[in-house]
Amino acid sequence: MNKVPNGYQVIELFESFSPKHLAMEGDKIGLQIGTLNKPVYKVMITLDVLETVVDEAIEQHVDLIIAHHPPIFRPLKQIQTDQPAGRIVEKCIKHDIAVYAAHTNLDIAEGGVNDLLAEALGLQNTEILVPTGAEELNKFVVYVPETHYEAVHQAISKAGAGEIGLYSGCAFFTEGVGTFTPSEQANPYIGSQGTVERVKEVKIETIFPARLQKKVVQAVLRAHPYEEVAYDIYNLKQKGKEYGLGKIGHLSREMTLKEFAHHVKEALDVEGLRVVGNLNDIVKKVAVLGGDGNKYISNAKFKGADVYVTGDLYFHVAHDAMMMGLNVIDPGHHVEKVMRQGVEKKMQELCKDKKFECTIFSSKVNTNPFTFL
Repeated sequence: MNKVPNGYQVIELFESFSPKHLAMEGDKIGLQIGTLNKPVYKVMITLDVLETVVDEAIEQHVDLIIAHHPPIFRPLKQIQTDQPAGRIVEKCIKHDIAVYAAHTNLDIAEGGVNDLLAEALGLQNTEILVPTGAEELNKFVVYVPETHYEAVHQAISKAGAGEIGLYSGCAFFTEGVGTFTPSEQANPYIGSQGTVERVKEVKIETIFPARLQKKVVQAVLRAHPYEEVAYDIYNLKQKGKEYGLGKIGHLSREMTLKEFAHHVKEALDVEGLRVVGNLNDIVKKVAVLGGDGNKYISNAKFKGADVYVTGDLYFHVAHDAMMMGLNVIDPGHHVEKVMRQGVEKKMQELCKDKKFECTIFSSKVNTNPFTFL
């Protein structure tokens, strides 16, 4: 039987693939307006939170908006309800609409904005353009009676432990003998109170991302038969999966810069774009970074990109790109709209898996402030 989730449960699903720890330092992410402590029947995904978007949410009886661009990016000194920013806050509060923002964490997340852009452009064998960090890893060790080690191992794996590169369920098993004496107050699964017990056990060793520690421990405690579970957790010096901003990959075939520019227009659904470089240059290796990617042109050049696709290109940065021999295509900031359908699809899958009775849909409002003539 399906159940209606609360706001915390919906955001827990969202953060399972776009966790907050991925965000750049100082980014304004998380719950910005309203409360998550309520049933959520409808969730709307949007790039921006403009007043027209809020009006759409009111009309559709939305309980929660998940946005890419934070509506409160700079601190509000006052909330004046006769001003645009104040009206957005007022309408959301009056109609009990919570607003949650996922900015650079959604840019960086696997399957997030930059992955979606790279996919739309048809890039293959993609890598991270600008590394920003790597997962911290811990090692988990637990002792289990022979009768239950497979069940405990499955529980650990399902909780996210044991993933190494393209392999899952990775673990090492060692057979041995465990000993213990249950006290008079104990309720032992094996053995008797006050009697020394020796049990054939299996030692399971595996690794997991540190952020999953609570989930992994809870999974083990639920699957383990013992009243008191013996386990150890060690912090490891080696790091796990790397993450970062942007993607760089290859086209399936070479194109001239002019041909590729037309491809970008069609693939990213834009009316116009700006191009820096010789239109007859051949491009094969492409870097892409959604939003404002001005500060990363050197990364694109260093990684060997023939062309760099990013938004909000500054005049003097365009000159810098010309002088270093890097072609650049600026399709605008609004191409990040790919996140609407991407997040909608992902959240629908997650809600279905959890049997949540919750409607997920994308905003239909065009929030692009620019028109091409």
